[in-house]
This record gives sequence, structure tokens and C-alpha cells, in this order.
Amino acid sequence: QERVVESGGGKVQPGGSLKLSCAASGFLTRGYHMSWYRQAEGKQREMIASISHLGGNIFYADSVKNRFTIERDNDKNEAYLQMTGLKLEDSAVYYCHASPAFQGLDYWGKGTLVTVSP
Repeated sequence: QERVVESGGGKVQPGGSLKLSCAASGFLTRGYHMSWYRQAEGKQREMIASISHLGGNIFYADSVKNRFTIERDNDKNEAYLQMTGLKLEDSAVYYCHASPAFQGLDYWGKGTLVTVSP
């Protein structure tokens, strides 16, 4: 069964760092663009980072640019989001999303909670 599972969330102080991981199973990530979304309480889900299926194209939302880094390891079938300089407003549930580069279904994880608090 195809799925993606996020891990690495937790509570961190402002200015701190966390690394989120997204482990895919049931399909090969090399055929999928991998993205990270987040949804803060009371707000819409937003895309914050995306990396193309072979890693050649990367996108960051302005809100995380120069603080977050998206990476992928197709050999491990995983994607990552390294977060540094965390701010209070980064608190949210972070979701991994796999979208097919060519054809097929897309997959969402259930999310991992990141709380930035003093």
C-alpha cells in the first residue's frame, strides 16, 4: 500500500532547528515531486517547499526562504526538510506530499506537529 509518513516534529524554542523526514513506501520517490506543506491553526494549508523528482528544481515560499532546506534521497525513498531559525509563526502541522512527475496518484502523509514556543 502506497503511503508517506512524516516524522521529526516536536517542540522547539525560537531560533532552534528541526529536521523533518518523509518516508515513502509502496512507490518509488524518483518518479515523484516531493513537497512540504504546513497548516497552522485557523489557516489554510500552504506549500512551503518543493523539490522535483530528480532534484533539479527547488521552490521555497518566501516565508521560509534562507531558513529551510528541502532535500531528497531517492535511494532511501525519503525526503527531508531541514528547518533552522524557527519562529513562533512556523508552528503548524507539517505535511509531506508526493505528486507524480508523469502519471499516477498523489499521496499525502498524516502530518507531524511542529511547535515553536519559548
